[in-house]
Amino acid sequence: MQRLEISAGAERVLEKLNNAGFSAYVVGGAVRDLIMGKTPHDYDIATSAKPEQVKHVFRRTIDTGIKHGTVTVVEDRIAYEITTFRCDGAYTDGRHPASVDFVNDARKDCARRDFTVNAMMYSHASGVLDYFGGISDIQNRVIRCVGEPEKRFNEDALRMLRAVRFRAELDFVIDMKTEQAIRKCAAGIKRVSSERILEELNKILLSPHPEYIRELRRLGLMRFIIPELDRCFGEPQKNKYHIYDVGEHIIRAVGYTPRDLELRWSALLHDIGKPCCPSKDQRGIIHFYGHHRESRRIAVDLLHRLHMDSDTIKNISVLVENHDYRVEPSQTQVKRMMSKTGPELFEKLLLLQKADNKAKNPKYYPEKERHIEQTLEIYKEVLATHQPYRVSDLVVNGRDLMSIGYKQGRDIGDTLKRLQDEVIIKPELNNRKYLMQRAKELKRR
Repeated sequence: MQRLEISAGAERVLEKLNNAGFSAYVVGGAVRDLIMGKTPHDYDIATSAKPEQVKHVFRRTIDTGIKHGTVTVVEDRIAYEITTFRCDGAYTDGRHPASVDFVNDARKDCARRDFTVNAMMYSHASGVLDYFGGISDIQNRVIRCVGEPEKRFNEDALRMLRAVRFRAELDFVIDMKTEQAIRKCAAGIKRVSSERILEELNKILLSPHPEYIRELRRLGLMRFIIPELDRCFGEPQKNKYHIYDVGEHIIRAVGYTPRDLELRWSALLHDIGKPCCPSKDQRGIIHFYGHHRESRRIAVDLLHRLHMDSDTIKNISVLVENHDYRVEPSQTQVKRMMSKTGPELFEKLLLLQKADNKAKNPKYYPEKERHIEQTLEIYKEVLATHQPYRVSDLVVNGRDLMSIGYKQGRDIGDTLKRLQDEVIIKPELNNRKYLMQRAKELKRR
């Protein structure tokens, strides 16, 4: 009997339920991770105890999903979701069962779950309960539905997207029958809320294999989730710098970015506007003039549609709009762009540009990389030497300008920006005497 090293807190939760006369197991992804030698992020518990019985066993509980048999308990400041064994009735809304029957049967509870690798239970007393071949599928690195795939996807269409997510996280393959069902049921993803879709897309992009997001297109899901990206595949880029179509270039750029959500979303969307603005010159070379602005517009609309938070949308839009801007490796140019993006986004912009160029014709990448690395070194020098580059870095402010006769309004902002630009070029000008005198001169003009 295989023994898994579960956390001390999860072990105490099982022990308390067992001592009260109930069967209880760690269930789902935690069991999968333990079998694979990974440390679980959290532990879910399945038990024969009804919700009211669970509440009686534990001193501190939260009714997180009482209708569906789920109670959250807190043990040593860690939350554990405890759900009663159940079998579900028909699903009427593509997510929640119309009825829930509590049962005293671990196998029936496993039978309602999505994939075999997530449908195992474990306790020290029983070992691993594996009714549907989850261990074998882990060994063979396969994502396979429990039971009939179409039924699983009709119950909750998000499971189709979760299959791709587990493929990206685990580097498994999706079995043929499950793939066929996804293609057949793909349109059902339209029933799923934007928030749930965004959560899965974020997990794919933060996985060890973000490039597997291309699976959404292969399985027919992309046209219902991100149709703007779907149309990028097959869009030619006939010029010496590109050897892939727009879609393939985008996916490769995503794969070259570091593990950062804003960066990977920016890579995914940086050229999404290209199909809207291709043009061909007399030599047959294709150009995409203004695609950075079109990509930004589409990116903002798309991310709002997915209900992403406003701050993240703003940062991604800045990166997308400036991804093609060549920042010269000079302190003046670097500081001007830093004033526009801020220091953190500036570094991300260079990383995005590096990934973007790496996903083009490799013949031209070494020169592009040298240029970006030189710019990165200057950026680091600007930060290390605390050189002023923002309006807030000036030793004068709006109140100072008002003290010499400026009226509150646009003139103050315009003058501060003029002063900022001079200080960016010559940092030594950032002294109060010079800036106040210069502000007086600008006011007279």
